[in-house]
Amino acid sequence: MKKNTKLQMLFLCLVPLIMVLGNSMLIPVLPDIKKNVHINQFQVGILITAFSVPAGIVIPFAGILSDQIGRKKVMAPALILYGAGGIVAGIASVILSKPYWGIFAGRIIQGIGAGGTYQLAMAMVGDMFKSQERVYALGLLETSNGLGKVISPILGASLALITWYTPFFAYGLLAIPTGIFIYIFVKEKQDFDKQKLQDYVDAVKEIFKQKWLPLLSSFFAGMVALFSLFGILSLYSDILEKRFSIFGFMKGLVMAGPVFIMAAISFSLGIWLEKSGNKGLKYYILTGIALIAAGQALFILTKGFWLLFISLCLLGSGVGLVMTPVNTLVTSSCSIKRRGIITCLYGSVRFFGVAIGPPLYGLSETYGIPLVVGLTGSAS
Repeated sequence: MKKNTKLQMLFLCLVPLIMVLGNSMLIPVLPDIKKNVHINQFQVGILITAFSVPAGIVIPFAGILSDQIGRKKVMAPALILYGAGGIVAGIASVILSKPYWGIFAGRIIQGIGAGGTYQLAMAMVGDMFKSQERVYALGLLETSNGLGKVISPILGASLALITWYTPFFAYGLLAIPTGIFIYIFVKEKQDFDKQKLQDYVDAVKEIFKQKWLPLLSSFFAGMVALFSLFGILSLYSDILEKRFSIFGFMKGLVMAGPVFIMAAISFSLGIWLEKSGNKGLKYYILTGIALIAAGQALFILTKGFWLLFISLCLLGSGVGLVMTPVNTLVTSSCSIKRRGIITCLYGSVRFFGVAIGPPLYGLSETYGIPLVVGLTGSAS
């Protein structure tokens, strides 16, 4: 990888790191939001959904637009909008006596912005690299995503020590400058020409006609992994406070453990796959799904701190094994001219998994952990 390319990769790796803060940084703060805004567990879970559903809806359109005008022309403004949404939520928290709907609106704005971020970074990496370098670069992106998940609970818990709404303002401080840097420093691999809509649609249909089974299987595996991860983590955050009286920074450290394992596995797997020639991708995915199921089963069967922690580590290991191979399969399935829409359709499915996880797992407050986690885990 050339020196100039490494610099561009650095900026591109900031995109998934910042994007994942959208949900992960709030998870350890959800109990504080719940208490200060006077809402229940289901309502606080909806704040995750308010971010993820708009992102999931916007992502395909961002992909189509990026195939027409270029990746960074969509990505940079999207990052700025993402940051602005966080500032809106923060201001609502400060000035409104009942800020729930103001926070909700800010989260929707953030979600719209997030729809043009990580998936386009994946598409751009697919444009920039070929074969073995591509899987390594995608591994770096997924590792950055995982690193964001490691940092975010610690960062969220630390910022919440100032006030419970400080994390909302942090989104703006991080995302807006990054959007500007992306626009200035990252170079497109090629010039993008506007494509005739019918030709574009026909080409995408042909991709799915030829590769519908591996694509849909990859989409589903990515969704299941993130649905389970964010659902369990949102529930675990509440359990750490209620059952073990673990709060603030210490809670962030505990929650960072399973996600660190996920990030380490993603990074190591990316290096291994680069050297081994991408062999055995589907076996890594199947093993990962099995570990996710095992982690959820242990989560149901135990109440002790360390066994619960181990169950989350099992789940995190599974997610790490799933994501890098799935990303490789998706980005390698099509040409540059169609890569934006394919990766973004995949991104939509991922976001919907993240969106429905926390509120569904949050129903355990009413119906009990064994029933809710058992049903959602078996469905996933």
